[in-house]
Amino acid sequence: MKPKFDTIEGRSVLVTGGAGFIGSNLIDALLANGAARVVALDNFSTGRRENLASALRDPRFELIEADIRDLDACRKAASGIDLIYHEAALGSVPRSIADPVTTTEVNIAGFVNMLWAGVQAGVRRFVYASSSSVYGGSRELPKVEAKTGEPLSPYAITKCVNELYAGNFHALYGIDAVGLRYFNVFGPRQNPNGAYAAVIPNFMAALLAHRSPVINGDGSNSRDFTYVANVVEANLLAGTVENPEALNTAYNIAAGRATTLTDLFDLLKSELAKYDPAVAGIRPEFGPERAGDIPHSLADISKAETLLGYRPEFDARTGFALAAEWYFKNAGAHAE
Repeated sequence: MKPKFDTIEGRSVLVTGGAGFIGSNLIDALLANGAARVVALDNFSTGRRENLASALRDPRFELIEADIRDLDACRKAASGIDLIYHEAALGSVPRSIADPVTTTEVNIAGFVNMLWAGVQAGVRRFVYASSSSVYGGSRELPKVEAKTGEPLSPYAITKCVNELYAGNFHALYGIDAVGLRYFNVFGPRQNPNGAYAAVIPNFMAALLAHRSPVINGDGSNSRDFTYVANVVEANLLAGTVENPEALNTAYNIAAGRATTLTDLFDLLKSELAKYDPAVAGIRPEFGPERAGDIPHSLADISKAETLLGYRPEFDARTGFALAAEWYFKNAGAHAE
């Protein structure tokens, strides 16, 4: 099959956080689309080697095990690179509230290290993961890029600062940067274990273990759940777009439709019950609201549609079905 993104062919690409959920899916797409060289930089604090199983069999792929807080490692990784995808970060609002110092060190100092290494290496474009958390306390729906709110967590602050640094580095040093504000990304390889697992893998793991998942709040909170393949496509578009107006700005990357947590539970349960009928009888438990959470999140994706040509191929329900199949087949793969 002919690659969809011909302009990736022949390029040398660095993906930080390459062993992570989004990073590893992106690496597979880069290799499939003809990249000449793909380098992953990861310290495996949250990434997993099994996520790179396919890439490690490809001679075009190189793995550098190092930390983005190490500037020399960032410089080594950026050497000879045309395009950087910066996915490395410590995610999770609760984690940042529990440990704001480490979140800040990784997400801000590490981000600046990688940007600076890119400038010094002559990298032309830097595409980075921002977050819907930058909208903070704003209650306006749908979320429009130009109208952000008060950040509600240290994690959200780090993503706001990343966007400021990206703009400043373009102004000072000329590197083109594109920020992608991810909205609740989910799909294959997202780790269901640990204290800071995202809601969908958390629900999946509980249901497959025949336990009741805990919904924070009364279940009416809603999110714009976005299947990982849409996010990978947005990254490829951001890395190859030639329109100067599309550069040095940030975009909402989402599906453009909200799902409440109660509906999410019902949909995931329905999909998993196709493989394990015992799941059908499980009911959720309800817990307190989580600090730093916003009630509702829904993206306006028209800017990405217009300037990047972004068209999310997978709606949330299709993504839930695909994710349920993957988690059922890989139920033991992420056991800790």
